[in-house]
Amino acid sequence: MAKSDKEHAAQLLTMSVKDHNALAGMLGTSNFSEEVFGFHAQQAVEKALKAWIAALGLTYPKSHDVSALIKILKDAGQDLTQFPDLEDYSVFAVQYRYEAYDETEETLDRPATIKNTMALISHVQGIVGRMV
Repeated sequence: MAKSDKEHAAQLLTMSVKDHNALAGMLGTSNFSEEVFGFHAQQAVEKALKAWIAALGLTYPKSHDVSALIKILKDAGQDLTQFPDLEDYSVFAVQYRYEAYDETEETLDRPATIKNTMALISHVQGIVGRMV
């Protein structure tokens, strides 16, 4: 039996929360590289956006491209203005998983990243919670 859109969205949200919890566990320690932190941020965002799309009864591509997911939501009339710069995490899904991160590049603001990913997750939880 296939999962309902709500079940699928809830499952994606559960996985998103796990990635978010990993982020929170990396705060205040230098044991985790920028690539690892960024990867979990990207995963939390990607899974939350996919949950949002599933909650709308839409389909999403098998892709790590956050921009593509945002486009689907915007095309569906969803307002993402309170979540700026989500596309910035896409680079951590692919590029920095397979090539070295240049430590001289600008680093992520870890407390802000944790706060912003939680805001997105909370927003999507509200959408999924309103599903019949």
